Amino acid sequence: MTTSATDRECHLPTPSRRDFLHWVSCGLGGAAFLHLAGRDQRARAAGISGEADDPPPHFPAKAKRAIHVYMCGGLSQVDSFDYKPALEKFHGKSLAADERPDVFFGQVGLLRQADWQFKQRGASGLWVSDLFPHLAGVTDELTFVRSMFAETSNHTPATFQANTGFRLNGFPTLGAWLSYGMGNETEDLPAYVVIPDPRGQPAGGSINWSNGFLPARHQGVQMKSKGAAIADLTPAQPIADATDAASRKLLTEINRQHLENRSGNDDLAARIRAYELAARMQLAVPEVAALGSETQATQAEYGLEQPETADFGRSCLLARRLLERGVRFVQLFSGGAFGSPRINWDAHENVVQNHAQEAKRIDQPLAALVRDLRQRGMLDDTLLICTSEFGRTPFTQSADGILGVGRDHNQTGFTVWLAGAGLKPGFAYGATDELGFKAAENRTSWYDFHATILHLLGIDHQRLTFYHNGIKRRLTNVHGEVVHGILA
Repeated sequence: MTTSATDRECHLPTPSRRDFLHWVSCGLGGAAFLHLAGRDQRARAAGISGEADDPPPHFPAKAKRAIHVYMCGGLSQVDSFDYKPALEKFHGKSLAADERPDVFFGQVGLLRQADWQFKQRGASGLWVSDLFPHLAGVTDELTFVRSMFAETSNHTPATFQANTGFRLNGFPTLGAWLSYGMGNETEDLPAYVVIPDPRGQPAGGSINWSNGFLPARHQGVQMKSKGAAIADLTPAQPIADATDAASRKLLTEINRQHLENRSGNDDLAARIRAYELAARMQLAVPEVAALGSETQATQAEYGLEQPETADFGRSCLLARRLLERGVRFVQLFSGGAFGSPRINWDAHENVVQNHAQEAKRIDQPLAALVRDLRQRGMLDDTLLICTSEFGRTPFTQSADGILGVGRDHNQTGFTVWLAGAGLKPGFAYGATDELGFKAAENRTSWYDFHATILHLLGIDHQRLTFYHNGIKRRLTNVHGEVVHGILA
């Protein structure tokens, strides 16, 4: 009788004991090797998610991770990093008669000089005011962009644009784009972690670290630098190992069946992945959040022993520890929601009172973070970013045109700074006009800024896209040019 191919495939010879032992020693090892190699390759290329249509790196990356410090409310550039001697000359004077700027509250007072003394710092000789005495000590590591401008002076849409490239709600943040495109280098922690100000979340809360239309798993995961790092991560009462393992096995099977009946439900799939990640995080998070394991000298350097700096110091130290363990993007918020009393940088009433309070909280920890990253060799492949949604006016906010002590919003010219991989250290790019009001030289938009951040991470901003509602969306919309002038 003729034997069919199917019959031959179904009657394979029984493996010998020698064959079995050979498979155990070589086959399992090979499988494990291929799994690890594949995981590393995915992390380097498109990340563990591996879902980007054109996954990075698009070219050799200078940085592989980033920390973004966001200063809610609008830092005054003319009181911090943009020295304007003309303001000293014209202090108390009115603007020219033909100069009637359109500012947020429409209250144009007299020109006001900086409330802190500016000095040239370090070997670079860059001007930094006494508002940030500790950051002044690491000026030679910093790269300033003094010619930023935004498209609105309203806090909420300006914050959206600074973080997502768009003034409307519903678009992915920079961190979500990086999670989508690059993935993570660890399976035990999220790719994108957010550490809000302990005093309160920014206006809109979690909308500020939204995944937008990207798959739900790319939303930022909130961690706290004080108390329980993640709420409800661990059981309220101890559970026996066997019971815990059996529960997880049952839950996995229930989730699998539930998802099979609802194929294509991204939110459900993301929720299941989140629970699986949470199980691994139960071991990883307590270790990474154990700031007490750092030396006393390190804790003191970050200001953990002082009440004014302890909160933000913990946030900065936690950010460094997260990066060390493979997290791709950590975002720290300085400042919370708007209202009274001010717990952000929105200095309408009194710049000295407001900025002195907020700068005291972050100055020493930020400088410590720069030095710590440098000492550990991490600054060579890490990008540190510090931004605000806009700046503040060089004239005071005053309904009757007198010399007040507060400053209004200013979208037309402000300063941001960066440090780390691929940048020119101790360097300032661009300039505002002589009063520090409008970006005048090498004007830089948020589209340009975001394109440059992506470039440093090995990403072509025009190639990292996601198809949504008939449009290939990207972080920079249809705009953006890399700011090559700040690149090393």
